[in-house]
Amino acid sequence: MPSSEGNIRPGGLLPEGLVHQPALLHEVVRYLEVRPGGVYVDATVGGGGHASAMIQAAMPGGRLLGIDLDPDAREHALRRLRPFSGSVVLVSGSYARMQELSGSVGFESPDGILIDLGLSSAQLEDSGRGFSFQRDEPLDMRFDPAAPLTAADVVNTYSYDDLARILFAYGEEPRARAIARAIVGHRPLNSTAELARVVAGVRGRRGGRINPATRTFQALRVVVNSELDNVAEGLRQAIALVRPGGRIAVIAYHSLEDRIVKRTFGRESKACVCPPGPPMCTCEHVPSLRVITRKVVTPSRQEVLENPRSRSARLRVAEKL
Repeated sequence: MPSSEGNIRPGGLLPEGLVHQPALLHEVVRYLEVRPGGVYVDATVGGGGHASAMIQAAMPGGRLLGIDLDPDAREHALRRLRPFSGSVVLVSGSYARMQELSGSVGFESPDGILIDLGLSSAQLEDSGRGFSFQRDEPLDMRFDPAAPLTAADVVNTYSYDDLARILFAYGEEPRARAIARAIVGHRPLNSTAELARVVAGVRGRRGGRINPATRTFQALRVVVNSELDNVAEGLRQAIALVRPGGRIAVIAYHSLEDRIVKRTFGRESKACVCPPGPPMCTCEHVPSLRVITRKVVTPSRQEVLENPRSRSARLRVAEKL
């Protein structure tokens, strides 16, 4: 089995013809310092692209735990990782519970943890759950199909004020109030195409690489899946779980997630987190991390050309003290 970074195949072991190109693949393996015999956690295993590269680099003797809420994603990952079945364990759950999940299957104190906060190709293209506005699908947007709240619930039952707040806070949508007003005026909305048309009616159908509905769909997905709360809790659990000297890598795809990662890594790398003003430190904070990526790592121009979905990926890495 290949164990060097140069032998990793970006496409990995593809599940039944579905090509998923994980963002910043080589950078993840390099910054996590994946080594033969190491133990690793892919806390958002998705289609298994990063996991496949990590376990290849960890051979011989390595082990990998893959965690994901989405049963379809786990199925894709299972097929992709089948050649490594003796070294890989896949479990159902949220990365915000990674300590409990890791402990339950004997993955205490791993050497490295990856949290990739993006959507997989399978979720965008094949899930039927409305993650993409490029297909006419039900307004669902749940990573966990058993979760109670759907995007249709938010769109059709939340008040105008709540919708406007959500679109502005979680989508950073400058026309949040106008879009919220249009959504309320066109209820009920039951499909992605219907919602995208309403948003386009407010924002126009301008060309460019960013669809007018992008920010609205992002905001709804964040709310439905409690994404920002999960990022904060997932980071806390990753810091507690990884062994001293081990590394945590996080790939974020929008500024809200990336800001949480940057602030958490920054705070946990400082000896003092007192608010400005007092002449003496009173917090007694003990740093737990050393930031490895002083500047955020982004895809190369070549990677973006080969995989346009990677263009917004932002990688940050820290090492546990």
